Amino acid sequence: MLTLVATPATAQENQTPALKKLDKALQYKEVFLDDKQEAIQKQKTWLEANQEGNPELKFDILNGLYHHYRAFVYDSAFAYANKLIGVAYQLRDPEKIGYAKIQMGFATLSAGMFKETFDTLQTVRFEELHDSSKVAYCAVMARALYDINDFNRDTYYGKIYGNRAEQYIETATSLSDSSSYHFLYLKSLQNLRAHKYESASGYLDQLLRGDIELSGNQFAIATSTLSYLQLQLGDTTRAIELLAQASISDIKSAVKETTAMTNLAELLFRRGEVETAYRYIRQAMDDADFYGAKQRKIQVGAILPVIASARIVNIDQQRRSILKYAIGISALSVLTIALALITWFQFKKLRRKDLVLRQMNDNLVESNRHLSEANKIKEEYIGYFFNINSEYLEKIETFKRSVDRKLINRQFEEIHHLLNGLNLKKEREELYYSFDKVFLKLFPNFVEAFNAHFDEDNRIKLEKDQLLNTELRIFALIRMGITDSNSLANILGYSVNTIYAYRSRVKSKSRIPSDRFEKKILEIQATP
Repeated sequence: MLTLVATPATAQENQTPALKKLDKALQYKEVFLDDKQEAIQKQKTWLEANQEGNPELKFDILNGLYHHYRAFVYDSAFAYANKLIGVAYQLRDPEKIGYAKIQMGFATLSAGMFKETFDTLQTVRFEELHDSSKVAYCAVMARALYDINDFNRDTYYGKIYGNRAEQYIETATSLSDSSSYHFLYLKSLQNLRAHKYESASGYLDQLLRGDIELSGNQFAIATSTLSYLQLQLGDTTRAIELLAQASISDIKSAVKETTAMTNLAELLFRRGEVETAYRYIRQAMDDADFYGAKQRKIQVGAILPVIASARIVNIDQQRRSILKYAIGISALSVLTIALALITWFQFKKLRRKDLVLRQMNDNLVESNRHLSEANKIKEEYIGYFFNINSEYLEKIETFKRSVDRKLINRQFEEIHHLLNGLNLKKEREELYYSFDKVFLKLFPNFVEAFNAHFDEDNRIKLEKDQLLNTELRIFALIRMGITDSNSLANILGYSVNTIYAYRSRVKSKSRIPSDRFEKKILEIQATP
């Protein structure tokens, strides 16, 4: 288990390629989540259509739903495992009954419910199981015994738990092919518990070599375990890289029952990369809340305050440093001005020096001109927003004076008439028109570049005198860096669901895959 030992909070943050890939995956986290929920909904629709159908088919559908949920949402995983047991008893199939109970045991174990796990697994008739289910049963029992040993940390009972876990692993591996996932992973786990880290790493390296096709969750578990082994062997850099790979796999599989991100945040915190560690531990807490198991929340909750506190201290230290630099620069500026005045008085008669200074000033002006061109986009929108705010302030001031005057004259009917005369819809349309005009000044080819991603029938055709429509305006805001649906909804005066519907509808018509469409929009270039 990792231990939080912070190195100095001012340590340089090193974004390795693996961490950059992880940050990239986090940007598309919601896309992977939507894909997961869409697959679940299809399975639920199938289940609804077969409620009175063949129990064998219903068992298979429930099994599919359970596997969707078992590392995703604990409550749902538990519910579908329970339904799976019910249908298995309805079928009177000992193999299916045992299989369903094993899945229930896995679900309760993931939630840290050790008693319920052992109670469930002890009712399984091991001798009636197929070999694959026997392997799964032994794997869950071994993990349960190791986990309760870690939880209790009792010397006497720890040996008992460890010996029993090894027996289950021996049974499972004897029933498994020597090149299978279960054989290699369980052997690595057995060697890890015996502190034979080199041997354990060897099994996992063989597992990750690529000869065996692994699911996303299996890959994440293997890389997370190998990360722990590398840490014990003193290779922190590779441990971080492996945890980043595991976290990426979990994100792409929409797995919420995971420790990879938590352990990664811990390691980065120990290296002094407090900001990055804080971002990742927040992600881990979001996943734990989503999954809904208390055990995961407790694990992450024990680490989060430590990292958050260090982050606050780090920010405070940065503020103090900035204050010191500001004071130093101010003093240096005063000294520079004083020296400049003395120099000017001493050399005011030397025209050559004056010409040199003028030439230097001309060069500075030229440099500023180049910088001005580079900052064109920023200046355009700063000017745009200042003009808009000035206009609205002037309108508000005029409106206020008119209301004050009518209040003094007790012209209440006139005030009512004045209020009814406010045309907020028109104001909003003018605001959109101003935004469209400035945006197209910066991106004159935006509509053409946008439509290039669609077939002719699906391209957006604007009305006469129309600069942008709602769909184009949403993606124009996205091009400006506003990607959050809540922010887009607030700006455009729509509900979040409406914004989501617009985005989804447009992307579904594009020739580009949905998960890459917005990236293509961000690549549209502004006019130099």
